[in-house]
Amino acid sequence: MTQLSTRVWLRRAYEEPTRNDGHRVLVDRLWPRGVSKERLRIDQWCRDVAPSDDLRKWFGHDPARWDEFLDRYRKELTDHDEEVSTLVEAARSGRVTLVYAAGDTEHNNAVALGRLIEERR
Repeated sequence: MTQLSTRVWLRRAYEEPTRNDGHRVLVDRLWPRGVSKERLRIDQWCRDVAPSDDLRKWFGHDPARWDEFLDRYRKELTDHDEEVSTLVEAARSGRVTLVYAAGDTEHNNAVALGRLIEERR
């Protein structure tokens, strides 16, 4: 689990949920492999805030592409402002845990989205 602030947490889909997670939101376009709905225990699945397939494939979790990924992803998110605003509002009223499947815990869309939510909160 990574804590960006007291209101925005990040947790891999393969980690056990906790009572302290608050509102759990899956922020990947694809369901995490091998994880049942019961085990994941999400409150919301925001597919639309996940990077496009083209961007995800281009990035490939390559840390050397991280800064460019951040720029491109933020541009994509402008088309989904309503969904992002909903997450910002949720973080204003309580804890939000962004759930993701990526193995790289420092370079993934949940980190980027969490930072954006914090900026707008």
